[in-house]
Amino acid sequence: MSKLSLLAAAGVGYVLGARAGRQRYEQIAATARKVADNPQVQRVSRRAQDAAAQQAAAAAEVAKDKVSTAASAAADKVRGGDSQIGMQATP
Repeated sequence: MSKLSLLAAAGVGYVLGARAGRQRYEQIAATARKVADNPQVQRVSRRAQDAAAQQAAAAAEVAKDKVSTAASAAADKVRGGDSQIGMQATP
């Protein structure tokens, strides 16, 4: 379970528990634990985490390639600009 969904679940549980009393809060918390402990839910969660990790790795590779290309283009512009400045300074 990700930190964000855990915090959201805790917040919802707190609000519902505060309004409905401790007994209802415990009932909601027990149901949430039962769902989280379900092997099918855990399996789907692992698949989602694996897919997200693969997508993140692919996105990082694309970003690395784009940054490398942009840095190379910037370096070429700077080098080209230096040689033009040197040509203009020479009478």
